[in-house]
Amino acid sequence: MQDAQDSFYIALRDRLLAFNPNRVMTLRAVKRPGILVEASEAPVSEMQNDIFVLRWSGLSVLHNLPRPLVSMTCEIRYATSGSQAYAGLDRGRALAEMDRELMHILRPLRSPKLSFSSTPAIALQTQVFWNVPEWGVLETERDQMLRTVTVTVFSFEEKGEA
Repeated sequence: MQDAQDSFYIALRDRLLAFNPNRVMTLRAVKRPGILVEASEAPVSEMQNDIFVLRWSGLSVLHNLPRPLVSMTCEIRYATSGSQAYAGLDRGRALAEMDRELMHILRPLRSPKLSFSSTPAIALQTQVFWNVPEWGVLETERDQMLRTVTVTVFSFEEKGEA
């Protein structure tokens, strides 16, 4: 299960870096692509603008197959206040740009499954794959416009995986 979550995140991170290398954030004094896994970072009181935040929120396992099929719900949340240059009046356009980026990095709907328990990562025998995203309604909180997109990520359990 952890290998599938890590593989999904790394696939999106690498695709974002290739598609829009300017979508970056600085976290703990390190500049990196503007996407993170909420459970892997320190808690924050407010959502950071202009990045994608992945939250794992659901899990089920189908056991009546040759290999158990794990399905996990991933919520991808992002927000923007627009740019300072336009006093935030471009926040709708900024959110639309993030929508476009997310549409792009979620395709194709699959990625090789890797184990990151050692360095370098080891390729496993199966793929991680996911459904077409479900786009949540646009929300507004103070000066932020935000959206949550839900994706169900699937992975066959491999020998030795917990």
